[in-house]
Amino acid sequence: MTISESPPVPDHSDTTDFLAEIRENVAKVVVGQDKVVERILIAMLTSGHLLLQGVPGLAKTLLVAAISRTVNLHFARIQFTIDLLPSDILGSQILDQRTHEFTTHKGPIFTNLLLADEVNRAAPKVQSALLEAMQERKVTIAKDTFTLPAPFLVIATQNPVEQAGTFELPEAQLDRFMLLHRLDYLTLEDEKEVLRRNMALGIHREEGGGAVARTEFDVLDYEPVGGPEELAKAMEDVQDVHVSETFLEHVVEIVDRTRRHRDLELGASPRAGIALVKASRARALIHGRHYVIPEDLFELAEDVILHRVRPTYEALAEGRTTPGILEEMLSEMGHR
Repeated sequence: MTISESPPVPDHSDTTDFLAEIRENVAKVVVGQDKVVERILIAMLTSGHLLLQGVPGLAKTLLVAAISRTVNLHFARIQFTIDLLPSDILGSQILDQRTHEFTTHKGPIFTNLLLADEVNRAAPKVQSALLEAMQERKVTIAKDTFTLPAPFLVIATQNPVEQAGTFELPEAQLDRFMLLHRLDYLTLEDEKEVLRRNMALGIHREEGGGAVARTEFDVLDYEPVGGPEELAKAMEDVQDVHVSETFLEHVVEIVDRTRRHRDLELGASPRAGIALVKASRARALIHGRHYVIPEDLFELAEDVILHRVRPTYEALAEGRTTPGILEEMLSEMGHR
């Protein structure tokens, strides 16, 4: 290859088709949550974890179930409560009364997609057990250490309104989540489509003459568009997405600005920069590009940075908000 020649452009058409089919399949069941689907795909492609913040009833469980069915991954859900124990998540050793030997019972964390519903309702000890597994992707039960399945993704949810009986996740634990996405209510047209689809569900007749009303979960009967192998190939293709030096400079600049801003008491950690680059590469691949662009950074900055920074008391007293502060910083960097 001569100096004037540019490196060959990688062919990721199979992967982009695979990712597009996932989004298409999920849209058959879940209406108007395409951005959330994109964030889940980004987390899956980068081995990150996702925290969804939104009021109940926005189809978070249905969404994760639909994606796990589409990619043929094992899915488990844990409802976090105040009386939940670490062993309820990780597993425990049980004494066999006949043999007088301990046998290991693995908990629901041994799955591909784990939905940790209302994670802030559990005690800090339980939260720590989950987040340790997220970081190391290993679980220790008694004296034995087990590796979690691959892929392994935690999608946690928390309700931003109802705070009674909850334990706020500390900043150090929030930092373990690659993305924190804030869900909004559907548009009026999308909500009308939800009602239309719900009215068309009908009932399901049971043997013996009984019947139950069908739910959206009953329509998750389509064939997967791929499996772990296709997902692994997509994860490899993310590594081929080009990141320019200029883009890296922008990432370093925005992270550094959070640390020097007068209205922020706590700036973003180094994990924020790593997450921005990883997420931007995944987003570029999802949109059919083999290179990142500034739009990737600006689109993902809020989900990557906001849960990693904390405003000063003076800023709060002045009515300042972290989204407003971040938007100002992005505007100064050329984002409109």
